[in-house]
Amino acid sequence: MNRGVKVKKNSEDFLSPNPGWKRAYKKSFKRYWQLYLLLLVPLILVIVFQFASYPGIRIAFMNYKPALGYEGSKWVGLDIFRKIFKDKDFLNALKATIFYNIVDLLLSFTAPIVLALMLNELRAKKYKSVAQTILYLPHFLSWVVIGSVAYTMFRPSTGLVNMALVNMGLIDEGIPFLTENVNWGVTYLLIGVWQTMGWGTIIYLAAITSIDEQMYESAMIDGANRWKRLIYITLPSIKGTIVTMLIMNLGRVMGSNFERLDSLGNSMVRDQYYQLAMYIYEKGLAGGNFSRATAVGLFQSVVGLILVLISDRIAKRLGEDGLL
Repeated sequence: MNRGVKVKKNSEDFLSPNPGWKRAYKKSFKRYWQLYLLLLVPLILVIVFQFASYPGIRIAFMNYKPALGYEGSKWVGLDIFRKIFKDKDFLNALKATIFYNIVDLLLSFTAPIVLALMLNELRAKKYKSVAQTILYLPHFLSWVVIGSVAYTMFRPSTGLVNMALVNMGLIDEGIPFLTENVNWGVTYLLIGVWQTMGWGTIIYLAAITSIDEQMYESAMIDGANRWKRLIYITLPSIKGTIVTMLIMNLGRVMGSNFERLDSLGNSMVRDQYYQLAMYIYEKGLAGGNFSRATAVGLFQSVVGLILVLISDRIAKRLGEDGLL
């Protein structure tokens, strides 16, 4: 190494690791300007419907009247939150939301992992492609369509499911799948798993395909069968992805899908399907009480954020990368 040679440093080197970054960006923009243009559409939608709506959160602390606007409406502080937490309908909706979301998390979170592992073990490529396509389709169906099909298939007397069970001699009379509390809860959860598990396998299959094949080859040479390769190679390799997805799903524990509840719910199972989404609609939006609807939504968001932060901290203490 020649110590006598002095290296000239340009001031631009201190500003960027790549001195030609401006030239590279211009070249990239000219070459891929169509992709940048397409990116503007979702970017604008996110800015308008996410960040631009943040000033409206103050409605939760006001007795908001649309005719008076923000300036004419009266500030009430935390009075709306106090009224909400004393409301029996809110407490019942909160209990139902927490219960069903926790059970739904246990089922809907584990089902895509198991399904991805099963699909990965298939050796027939054509069958695997057909199976993946069929499993992805429910994700693209609206809950209105799913609800109407479910009510047709699960009718106690003329439904396809009950007719098949009666003909096979498994039951003597039709089961009220969607008109009895316990049966409705089980059906509601299983339909949710069916609708989401296929689409949820995409991320896990992508993580599995990134695993080095040499690890499997070495394990096969050592005599490991397919089950041991699954336990000792596949699962540990996608553990980081599983933890990340779990943290993201924990943030939705306080949320609820209005379309799903409205499509599958009915007056006979009101105690089960009356969750926070229905409470926000009935007590807030339908009654013109926008302050109450905003306050409940803010409560859901804050609790979800706290759960994400806590789970991320726990994951990091256990040696995982976490989300944040």
